[in-house]
Amino acid sequence: MDQEKVIVIDFGGQYNQLVARRVRECNVYCEIYSYKTDLEQIKAMNPKGIILTGGPNSCYEADSPTYQKELFELGIPVLGLCYGAQLMMHVLGGKVETPEVGEYGKTEVMLDQSCALFEGLASKEICWMSHFDRIAKTAPGFRVVAHTADCPVAAAENAEKKLYAIQFHPEVLHTEHGAEMLYSFVRNVCGCAGTWRMDAFVENSIKEIREKVGDGKVLCALSGGVDSSVAAVMLSKAIGNQLTCVFVDQGLLRKDEGDEVEEVFGPNGSYDLNFIRVNAQERFYSKLAGVTEPEQKRKIIGEEFIRVFEEEAKKIGAVDFLVQGTIYPDVVESGLGGESAVIKSHHNVGGLPDYVDFKEIIEPLRNLFKDEVRKAGLEMGIPEKLVFRQPFPGPGLGIRIIGEVTAEKVKIVQEADAIYREEIANAGLDKSIGQYFAALTNMQSVGVMGDERTYDYAVALRAVNTIDFMTAESAEIPFDVLQKVMSRIINEVKGVNRVFYDLTSKPPGTIEFE
Repeated sequence: MDQEKVIVIDFGGQYNQLVARRVRECNVYCEIYSYKTDLEQIKAMNPKGIILTGGPNSCYEADSPTYQKELFELGIPVLGLCYGAQLMMHVLGGKVETPEVGEYGKTEVMLDQSCALFEGLASKEICWMSHFDRIAKTAPGFRVVAHTADCPVAAAENAEKKLYAIQFHPEVLHTEHGAEMLYSFVRNVCGCAGTWRMDAFVENSIKEIREKVGDGKVLCALSGGVDSSVAAVMLSKAIGNQLTCVFVDQGLLRKDEGDEVEEVFGPNGSYDLNFIRVNAQERFYSKLAGVTEPEQKRKIIGEEFIRVFEEEAKKIGAVDFLVQGTIYPDVVESGLGGESAVIKSHHNVGGLPDYVDFKEIIEPLRNLFKDEVRKAGLEMGIPEKLVFRQPFPGPGLGIRIIGEVTAEKVKIVQEADAIYREEIANAGLDKSIGQYFAALTNMQSVGVMGDERTYDYAVALRAVNTIDFMTAESAEIPFDVLQKVMSRIINEVKGVNRVFYDLTSKPPGTIEFE
């Protein structure tokens, strides 16, 4: 039986992944595709429902992203959100215009509860608006099912054709009952059974890997981070010692991390696999010498990783597959899933060099979000300590050091980060913060230590709360904890005379510094 799925067609909206995640929370599988995806391809996927995302354009302008009218005539339920709603109206004969006032932020919306999407909700709901255009006239066959003080058409439906247009964003947490609206669309309007569950995903993945690999040899890129660890355990369960895990210590890991990874996966660990540790610190430092541009650093680190793997693969003999812990946000942020801009190339997606000496790459977690990867890990019995480790980027400390990477700077970051993590744990905050780390800015400034003038670096502390790593808010850490971290870093880490706390949310910032 084919797995039921809902697809999200992306028009460049910032919340495209959030929409997909909300659908998955209804236990329905969901994928994101660009609006440039051919209609025949969409029909071939046989989706149970289609959701059109927001986007930054005006749908009535000639060069704006659009979609052909036939999409709405397939008999498949379609839900348009924000730009997607305006586009639906525009294509089907309604009218969209720019009013004198746009609407932004939390807004009270009056709902018609007879609409299938709003069943069981109150007649007034707080929803998140973010639009400068609005629907002036609905398309023929549609009726208005929601409005606000400034927006006469906050939602419209053609129930007979199962077409729904919503001007606000139900996928964001600021829309108080947005998740219920999406649930109603996916489960009630589209008729999805909600059978996509993590235990089934893990079981199917292991089976698929076994079938694909046969008696081939597999090489796994093990960084010791959550994603690659979960991928390695999945492969180990599928094919046992046909798997060789190569752990490259590129000198850009957190303090003592190399030894911790070896402890879990090495010869004394509890997994059936072959483990090789390659200490390549000097090799990476020399490649990075003099390089300051972030994308270039990522590319060099990604390329060098692959080179080390190729060398190890040659020692092992013929290798059929390379495994990587790529996850869904990596795919979409690298510009391969939807329509959003390339935010940064991820070392194991957009950052691959042209020539890779393996027959094929296996990415068992490619379709999962971060919290789903953790669930998969727990499902396979991986210890919580490993599953809930702090996320760590593939290029490691290379992108937590602004400017050139040197052995001296790496040591500064490692020490500062270790102190920060220790104090966060001492304060009992380590479980409640999504991600936290220390980074080294490229700024040097004058300071005074023990009556001496210093000219040293500034360390920036970052801590964010996030569910899906697509949006994030700066975490509120008690001031006395920050004071203690600052004092310890300045006193214990040579070369640092200032400590900053970064308050930026995502967007506009990213979680990492580069």
